[in-house]
Amino acid sequence: MAQRAPGDNAPSSQPTPVGIPQGRRTGALTVLLLASTLAVMAGSVISPVIELIREDLGLSGTAIGVVVTAHAAVIAVTSPFIGRLIDLWGVRVPLALGLLVYGVAGGAGLMTSTYTALIASRIVFGLGAAAVFAGTTVAMLQMFSGPERDRVMGWRSSANSFGGLLWPLLGGLSGGLSWHGPFALYLLGLPLGVVALWTLPRTPSPVVERGQGGPAALFRKSPTLVGFYGLQAAASVFLYATVVFLPQRLADLGVHQPVVVALYSVVITAAVGSLVGLFYAGLRSKMSHGALLRLAALAWTGAFLVLGTVDHPWILLAGPALLGVGQGLSLPTLTVLINDRAPTELRGQAVSLAGTVIFGGQFLSPLLLGPLIGATSSTTGFLAAATFGALLTVVLLLARISSPEK
Repeated sequence: MAQRAPGDNAPSSQPTPVGIPQGRRTGALTVLLLASTLAVMAGSVISPVIELIREDLGLSGTAIGVVVTAHAAVIAVTSPFIGRLIDLWGVRVPLALGLLVYGVAGGAGLMTSTYTALIASRIVFGLGAAAVFAGTTVAMLQMFSGPERDRVMGWRSSANSFGGLLWPLLGGLSGGLSWHGPFALYLLGLPLGVVALWTLPRTPSPVVERGQGGPAALFRKSPTLVGFYGLQAAASVFLYATVVFLPQRLADLGVHQPVVVALYSVVITAAVGSLVGLFYAGLRSKMSHGALLRLAALAWTGAFLVLGTVDHPWILLAGPALLGVGQGLSLPTLTVLINDRAPTELRGQAVSLAGTVIFGGQFLSPLLLGPLIGATSSTTGFLAAATFGALLTVVLLLARISSPEK
């Protein structure tokens, strides 16, 4: 078992900050875990019907790509604004409104029949998704602390991974009726928004004085956040490197069946990440946050070494599995570290900036690796990713991740 480096933060034993009845608290956690999967399903739920939409509306490949990525661009751009609202109003109202917007704008795809209307709905949908991503995270961090928070963060990681498995499957099944079918799944945001208003506690955030908010103030007060955001961006780049380029690697090995490709590029990573999330609290009780991040970086490095060197399809499965380990460890760890390092009055913005980093990393991943893979091969690109993972491991071994000042 990894040992704590000097200064690594030990498990917290603070009491839960919000005193609400246990039954209502359980209901709130259920809503938050369900809502956490909605950010994952934002684009993946319609991926099975993308080709049907393209053919029906007569779209180019670039135009249909915008349908998939429009919400991610909106999340990346608007997340700091959403975080500012959470810091000013508290999390309950922005999250509930975000869920309602998510349901209405996402479900609008059931009735749209033109490209213009579809894109407009996806842009508004991105606003709701940004509020859902930031709001669920902030609410969990406010409602729980200490070992209980570690357990809840692990459950959140598992929920995200499970959503990455479930929603595309349901989207594919409903897409068998019509390409409009998967958009009905977004309507789940409507009842969740109503229930969130009832179950979430009224916990107004500290007042942010004029001129004291914004990313500049956040980084000025907590410069170490830059490193944690950088790790979140790296995690997104690693994840989408496999989503985008692993099918090409598999094709080189003679694997072409869509179901098998999905098993390698999505299913294995999500399943392992979900399993790691279930055991996260136990790992956290024995290991520091720094040790968990070093283990995640080692897993990322090993994943891309396998993908870049192994030629046997069955052994290649170890690559996505190791990637799932890295994702399952890094997501809850970085979420907690960012929350703990941020000033209390700016925590909504700190968490929401993670949305900008995560979705920005997803967008940048093919742009960073695509030219190299295009000029060489997928194995070269994966080995470059492994080299970067190894550098991150060295940096984390040398870094002193100390307890935040309270």
